[in-house]
Amino acid sequence: MNANPVSLGPAGARLAGSRVRRLVSLVAIAALSGCASFSPDGGFGVVEQAARERLGKAVHWTRSPADLDSIDRRVGELLAGPLSVDDAVQVALLNNRGLQAVFQELGITEAQVVQAGRLPNPGFSFSRLRRDDEVERERGLHVNLARLLVMPIIGALEARRFEQVKGQVVLNMLTLAADTRKAHVQAVAAEEMVRYMRQVQQAAQASAELARRMSQVGNFNKLQRAREQSFHADAMLGLARAEQSQRATRERLTRLLGLWGAQTQFSLPERLSDLPAQLADRPDIEQVALAQRLDVQDARLLAEQTALNLGLTRRTRFINVLELGGIRNDSNEAPTQRGWEVGVELPLFDWGDARVARAEALYMRAVHRAAQTAVQARSEVREAYTAWRSAFDIARHHQDEIV
Repeated sequence: MNANPVSLGPAGARLAGSRVRRLVSLVAIAALSGCASFSPDGGFGVVEQAARERLGKAVHWTRSPADLDSIDRRVGELLAGPLSVDDAVQVALLNNRGLQAVFQELGITEAQVVQAGRLPNPGFSFSRLRRDDEVERERGLHVNLARLLVMPIIGALEARRFEQVKGQVVLNMLTLAADTRKAHVQAVAAEEMVRYMRQVQQAAQASAELARRMSQVGNFNKLQRAREQSFHADAMLGLARAEQSQRATRERLTRLLGLWGAQTQFSLPERLSDLPAQLADRPDIEQVALAQRLDVQDARLLAEQTALNLGLTRRTRFINVLELGGIRNDSNEAPTQRGWEVGVELPLFDWGDARVARAEALYMRAVHRAAQTAVQARSEVREAYTAWRSAFDIARHHQDEIV
């Protein structure tokens, strides 16, 4: 008889008693009920919905060269004229390869979900023993019973992790859109600053030339001429800094848009858009942040998933290997032997307390991180809201009182 533990398959089940047959039938039904399959959209529908509802934009998951060609054509159409801020966001969502790499996380995770829902492959063993003229052959068909028992739990854990990955992908997409919008505003403002500093430099140059001529005829003293020359030198430095800032902001926008080659010669609007007439008050800004911020939702899902993992660890702390199997031995000098065998790992040295302690620590870490994420979200949204209103008031003051 084979010394290795073996487990029960269809052939061995028929040879065993009625209890074993019923047990295997129940396990098979439970396992089949938890089998997973690939979704039609690969989980990308959530990303498309978020882009449509939160940004009013379209996203596309490139999976073939034909998809890349269609995106290139669409990007070319958007770059044909001056690139507005909305068009820049659309180009980034379609053309940023880093975002496309993030989209692949959906396919990777869904494949793991499907794999977790698949039945484990049965194993087959065969041995041939000979003693003098006697030849003994042993055959065994086995399947991991412990894996079958926990399949529904593991499938639920992987499905929840898939939801978490969807949230992370949406968060990356929204972050890219926000960064692109900010980079576009900075690039347009930098080009406006270059034009303004060029005018200042030209005026300073004319003033310095006038001061030189006035000094030659004795109408300006040396101090007055030095002042004009110093103003001209400062204007030259200001123009150089503005040009460097313009190049840097444009390159940052180019990276976010995923452009290269001739595409980098895109044009921007000549000026920023006008200020709104007034800003809306948002007294419920903290509640909105906690309800809609994806990092808060992601932290909550992670804590829930860790809690489920803790429950699974506690249930299976004493069972690492559990196998049932059917055996059939035949010999040329003895009747055929039929039976079944159970293999269980004995918890003599490892009682599973270390695994449970680790799972409990992971759960508490997830709980504290979720709480900290909520605290940070409240603070960040308050800071962003006050900065938004202050920036509006400052810009309005410059527009009405200074410009």
